[in-house]
Amino acid sequence: MLSKSAARAFFLGGTAIVSLTFIGLTVDTLSQVPARSHESEMTEAVKRGHEIWNDNNCMGCHTLLGEGAYYAPELTKVVSRRGEQWIRVFIKDPEAMYPGRRKMVKYDFSEEQISDLIAFFSWIERIDTNGFPPEPDLVAGEGGSPQAHRPATAKKVGSDALAGAPESFKNLCVACHRLGGTGGNVGPALDGVGARYDEKTLDQWLADPPAVKPGTKMPKLPLTDAQRGNIVRFLLKQQPAK
Repeated sequence: MLSKSAARAFFLGGTAIVSLTFIGLTVDTLSQVPARSHESEMTEAVKRGHEIWNDNNCMGCHTLLGEGAYYAPELTKVVSRRGEQWIRVFIKDPEAMYPGRRKMVKYDFSEEQISDLIAFFSWIERIDTNGFPPEPDLVAGEGGSPQAHRPATAKKVGSDALAGAPESFKNLCVACHRLGGTGGNVGPALDGVGARYDEKTLDQWLADPPAVKPGTKMPKLPLTDAQRGNIVRFLLKQQPAK
């Protein structure tokens, strides 16, 4: 059994060691922050985007770096998941892409404000978060049932399968669909799609997905007739490998 003086010494010594360890770890953490957060790349656009994020209480619905509400999707890696152009189109009018379903507010942001938000999301994405958020093991299928081993994050666009693809396809469609191993896994892969659907059906799908299949997760994209035609012609060329 310790004497009073020994117990005091043990307490004071232990407190000192723990305190010094805590201070050391704090100093080490703070010293890593500039590099891990790429502080030098915090542009004026990033700062303005952060102000827009705060002023509109986006964390009231979304999470960022794990902080915020869990009503709407986590946005730490949103640029990789969806791509800049998809984000830009969605923010302009969320409900237009998902008529009668989306509850996100239409904020009527200017093009510059949307660009600032995207710059902010891109900066957030490059922060070293030790692997957060992790890739999901499961994502919901069209009918709501999970499909195993389908990571939802899109791969970087750059596959030979996309050679000759319209810009609107590369900017919007691959945010959800995969072609030649490149793109997202939210929607079905488009390999060989030209053999499964005719020109009229593909055009109808692109023009108004909910009208073709009520309840579909595919958004109604703001495509012009010319853009839609270019995508349809490209998809018709996607035939099964012989």
